[in-house]
Formats: sequence, structure tokens, C-alpha cells
Amino acid sequence: MMKAKNLTIERTENPKPKPAEKDLIFGHNTTDHMLTIEWHKDIGWKEPRIGPIRDLQISPVAKVFHYSLETFEGMKAYKGTDGRIRLFRPQLNMERMNKSAQSLGLPGFSGDQFLECLKELLKTDMDWVPESKNASLYIRPTMIGTDPTLGVKTSKSALLYIILCPVGAYFTTGVLNPIALWADTEFIRAWPGGLGWAKVGGNYGPTVAPLNRAEKHGCQQVLWLYGKEHSVTEIGTMNIFMYWINENGEKELRTPPLNGLILPGITRLSLLDIARQWDGIKVVEEDFTMKDVVQASKEDRLLEIFGAGTACVVSPVDKILYKDHEILLPTASEGQSIAERLYRQIIDIQYGIIDSDWSIPV
Repeated sequence: MMKAKNLTIERTENPKPKPAEKDLIFGHNTTDHMLTIEWHKDIGWKEPRIGPIRDLQISPVAKVFHYSLETFEGMKAYKGTDGRIRLFRPQLNMERMNKSAQSLGLPGFSGDQFLECLKELLKTDMDWVPESKNASLYIRPTMIGTDPTLGVKTSKSALLYIILCPVGAYFTTGVLNPIALWADTEFIRAWPGGLGWAKVGGNYGPTVAPLNRAEKHGCQQVLWLYGKEHSVTEIGTMNIFMYWINENGEKELRTPPLNGLILPGITRLSLLDIARQWDGIKVVEEDFTMKDVVQASKEDRLLEIFGAGTACVVSPVDKILYKDHEILLPTASEGQSIAERLYRQIIDIQYGIIDSDWSIPV
């Protein structure tokens, strides 16, 4: 069994210079240390180790390279105005990663013990956590199958590790600045019976080429559709929300249900929990199609569309390219949009401005 009490720490003798907040590009900088925990079928989990960040030494035959036996998580650490470092609902990430690992035949682990190891890593690199509400420390737990044998079989060994990256805004457009979407009618991201619900590397590699096509159309992200009706599923690597006036004349915040095609995002869940506390807004988890979006736009019932995820938090959308349609989204005045209201509240929780049991001190 994984045991945090057996953790060993080796500090680097060559700390790296820390980039200025203005120079932070998502995923381009790593901190001084990393956490690694090895697993073998005959031994179980070995002792956790924190040491200087380094390249991995893995056999070129390892199953991760040939069969995509890899799962990961996306989390963040935030430094509040009180100087305390906090995590946001981290146990949900532990639960999701265990489920993703199980879907690939990779080993399960104690979320509580792994979380304690993560906290020690954050204490080791605490000086890397940005002191700004516009920046944070991105946390990337990863598990890979390292068994050095060919053959589509369960990996007999694995490596669980965490790297840390100080980050600013995910999109170059900046925080809360809207993005454009290309509604892809050719490729699909997920399908019934697949692993669209899991956070595994095999879900993301095939999205790169469609994203390149979206960028050629002047869009920052792909709007993923499914089926003959072109049901809306996700925006790039984000969950999607639509705020509109429905056919019954009600103001409604809608997001697709967790039907196996949708990643169960922690930010998605949190936004739903927050919005359900507000008056005057109906909140539903129901499918909607591009036909619904086009018709609502024509009838001036389409109020907002935005993406949500750990990396970007909330990302408004101002344009969708779909077949021969250019759907323009209305722009709410500052402070009036649902996307901004949700963003402000969740950020205030993450940085400790609003007291909440979602925010876990390190």
C-alpha cells in the first residue's frame, strides 16, 4: 500500500530562476522538484520520493509508448492574499484518476496518501506558487505503464509522478477574453462505450489535427459534436455551458449530461453547484444540438456560451463557425455575464477570499 509516511525528500542543489508572472506561458516552465512513486505487480507501491526534476529513464519497449497506457490529472495550487497555499477539491481529482487508471488496467492507489505526498511536494516548491489572482501553480499528476514488453496486455509495472508548472492565462487572449470555436462536423471526440469520460492520453492526441484546422479558420478551439443531430459535447479540452432563454421562456443554464461522452470536470461540477444556489436561473444537465444553438441565435434567445476547466477556469465564446453559419454571441456588459459571475465566485473560493470547505490548505 502507498504510504506517505515513507516519503523521502532530496532537495536540488541547483534551483532554477523563477520566471516573472508576465512571462508565464501555460506548461512552459517547471519547478525544481518532482514526486515519483513506482509500482510493480509483485511488490505493490514502492516508497514515494521527492527529488530534483529530471528526465525519465524508461525502456523504449514500455507499454505507454505503444498502447497509450497513460492517465493524468489537472489541478492547481493557489496562494491567497493571506499567504496560505490552497488546493481546490483535490479529492475529486484523486477519485477521477483512480477511475481513469482502472479503465486502462493500471493500478489503483490511496487518494488520501497520494494527496499527502502532493502536499509535501508543494511545501518543497512553495516559493514557486505565484502571488497573484491571475496566476497559479498547475499540478500534473501522471501515471504510465512502464512494463518493457510488447503485447496488448496489462502492464506489470507503472510509474506515478507529479510535476508542477507556474502558469498564467491558458489562452493567449487572456483571462475572460472570449474565444472563437470551429464546430467540427467530420471528427468526433468520444463515442458510446468509449473512454470519453476518462482523463487518458489517448483521448487527447487525436484532437491535435482538428485543432490545427480550427486555427486555420481563425478559431482558438474545436467545438466537438456527436451524432446525426450534431449534439454539442465539449469545447476543446473543456466542458461547455449554454445560457439561453429556452422554448418555455425560462432563463436556463444548460450543460450536457455525464453520459459517457463527457469528462466529469471538477470545475464543471463546481459551477453547477454554485449556479444552483442562485435565484432566477434554471440549471439543467441536458443535451442540446447545433440546431438548438442556431435557432436560439436567430430568435435572440442565445445569451452566452462558455467553456469551463481547470486550466482556463471559465472561457467565454464570442463566435462559432458551423457549416455555413457564423454564430455571433452577444457580449454582456462588464460584471453582468453569467460566465464572469461564475468565474469571480469560484476564483474567490480558490484564493481563500470566500471561506469554503472546497478550498483545502496545504
